[in-house]
Amino acid sequence: MSDVSSEPILAPKGTYDILPENQAVRRWLLGTAEEVFRCYGYGRLDTPMFEETRLFSRGVGESTDIVRKEMYTFLDYGGRSMTLRPEGTAPAARVFVEHGMHTRPLPVKVWYHWPMFRYESPQSGRYRQHHQLGVEAFGSDSPELDAEVIGVLAALYRAIGLEGVDLRLNSMGCRVCRGPYTQRLRVFLRDHEEELCGECRERTELNPLRTFDCKVPFCREVLEGAPRLVDDLCPGCTAHHEVVRRYLQLQGITYIEDHRLVRGMDYYTRTTFEFQSAALGAQSGVGGGGRYDNLVEAIGGPPTPGVGWGSGVERILLALSRLQTDLPQARPPAAYLVALIQEARETVFLLADRLRRRGLAAELDFQGRSVKGQMKQANRSEARYAVIVGEEELAADRVTLRDLAHGEERRVSMDEATEVIAEAEEGPK
Repeated sequence: MSDVSSEPILAPKGTYDILPENQAVRRWLLGTAEEVFRCYGYGRLDTPMFEETRLFSRGVGESTDIVRKEMYTFLDYGGRSMTLRPEGTAPAARVFVEHGMHTRPLPVKVWYHWPMFRYESPQSGRYRQHHQLGVEAFGSDSPELDAEVIGVLAALYRAIGLEGVDLRLNSMGCRVCRGPYTQRLRVFLRDHEEELCGECRERTELNPLRTFDCKVPFCREVLEGAPRLVDDLCPGCTAHHEVVRRYLQLQGITYIEDHRLVRGMDYYTRTTFEFQSAALGAQSGVGGGGRYDNLVEAIGGPPTPGVGWGSGVERILLALSRLQTDLPQARPPAAYLVALIQEARETVFLLADRLRRRGLAAELDFQGRSVKGQMKQANRSEARYAVIVGEEELAADRVTLRDLAHGEERRVSMDEATEVIAEAEEGPK
């Protein structure tokens, strides 16, 4: 049945369009990130936008909000359950297993820039389709690697001028110490069941650690008295955490110990961390991650430790914009070409072609504007030069070159105009 409604079709709720004028800052961010990652030895990885659903149910965890409530899941024509990628670590781990990357020199270090999809309430800087930068390092359980991975994200924020970010640090322990702690926490939560919200009561049975994510004030007050995992770490996890802190200090990275920091995935073990920006308000997280030593094994690979992080591109750009950082803008054209008469249109079209072949951006009118309208558009375009062709110019086989910033103009040949514009854009040879 066809849709004959005259109402405009809009983007789905919680998504957005990236307009041409917003592309420059994203390219700058991606280029800066790529250079930072190169310095730390990370290579780019790309994966399909959708994966088998079981990758996330087994990897991220059946009890997580992501798997239970936020994934875009569908059956393909073969009856297979597929899911649009909600996070980056499980797909990267799947690649590590599928391509036998455990045979390569370890650790295997990758980075990515991917769209992610989560069905959650849209908020400022948080969208149902968003983009994420991330790194993953597989094959080493060294706490020094944890500190380096955190250092990569700190270096990225430093490189783009994102100031005022605080690092929160915690340890989630391992199977040895987390099991007994989880039982103690569940007992505590059951004893305070009447004081908790419905969501926390549900989490008490499914995954008690998730209650620390709750933002409801009375739940947070109850949890102030909850047992702390950091107090129950086994000797191995305690030693690991101490080394991470030491190597953060060696990099000059300050941090705040935060026993509430559990993150949103079940695969985390030992180190968890998050960078927070006051510029983002209550939802202050701008990027974070941690160690996941059981993930690769959980999805069918050999026992392989790993550590990594993700940082939302939209969150980064929102924080930068609120800090009034001078961000890159779209580059204006080198020249705007103006035809004073109809007979001049072929000449300005030809010159535009010459400029573009030199790698110079050139624009001209296709709307049949008057001379005044074309000049107004030239100024609006913020081009450095207007190239004007009229009856006199055609007769003399010349063009008029006007510096739009200073109003100076001169009559030159087409070749000379091309060279002047190129030199202004490229600099003298």
